[in-house]
Amino acid sequence: MKRKIVIAGGTGFIGTYFAKKYHDMGYDVKIISRKQEHITWDQHQEIIGALEDSEVLINLAGKSVNCRYNTKNKEEILTSRLETTQTLGDALLQCKNPPSIWFNSSTATIYRHAEDRPMTEENGEIGDGFSVDVAKEWERSFFSYQLPNTRQVALRIAIVLGEEGGVMTPYKNLVKFGLGGVQGSGNQKFSWIHIEDLFNITQFINDNKELNGVFNCSSPYPITNRELMNQLRTSLNRKLGLPSPKWMLEMGAVFIGTETELILKSRWVIPEKLEKAGYSFTYQKIDDALQQIVRNRLLHRD
Repeated sequence: MKRKIVIAGGTGFIGTYFAKKYHDMGYDVKIISRKQEHITWDQHQEIIGALEDSEVLINLAGKSVNCRYNTKNKEEILTSRLETTQTLGDALLQCKNPPSIWFNSSTATIYRHAEDRPMTEENGEIGDGFSVDVAKEWERSFFSYQLPNTRQVALRIAIVLGEEGGVMTPYKNLVKFGLGGVQGSGNQKFSWIHIEDLFNITQFINDNKELNGVFNCSSPYPITNRELMNQLRTSLNRKLGLPSPKWMLEMGAVFIGTETELILKSRWVIPEKLEKAGYSFTYQKIDDALQQIVRNRLLHRD
């Protein structure tokens, strides 16, 4: 009988990558999604059946924050995270043989705007505002479950870089159209993680049975927005890039239906717990990550 993994929210950028990795490792991958070809969120018995005798549950579900923060979208962003987490928690309580570990997404945005010092799990300061409130409620809901046979790990994920999507597409488009200069002051920190490291982190935590709680999932070397755009121009062989001042970004954000917070908030996040536990990053520096992504894109395009 095949070993089993459950990925909730498994049809997005991260979930698709994780599902392929587990398939390639020989696992039976069960996906819970809003899409009808998978187990859907209203199929409670099927969810319990998928979780029964599985090894790992990874919850990545939640509406994308890449939208305008109007009343309707804000409500959907929050409820899509809380309701899916509660559905999974309730289902786990009904399992006779639940998975030994439950990974739940969280976000590195939970920390305040920081240009003065890095934020660690132990000494980071929680911020304020809508995005932070969502993150706090999400983690509160997750850790409200007391599961004697299942370790619980909240992944405070930084901005994920990978060749199949994520933020790479809009950033690369800016560079290609000559707008790859600094955004805002350019001093805001950009905390990031390569998708391969994010997957490897879940493997590492799963293997180290003493690890639980919250983990910052970010490269140990965050960079400034100025450095990011410079590296992107280099990797895409573009010499020039016009800067985008804050007022221009605010106009553009309305036009393309997003929020400037995604670009202008300074996320200075360090993976202190992972480093202390001995995790070794495959992609520590942004230039290595971008070169791999651009190189693979070119290979696949050819």
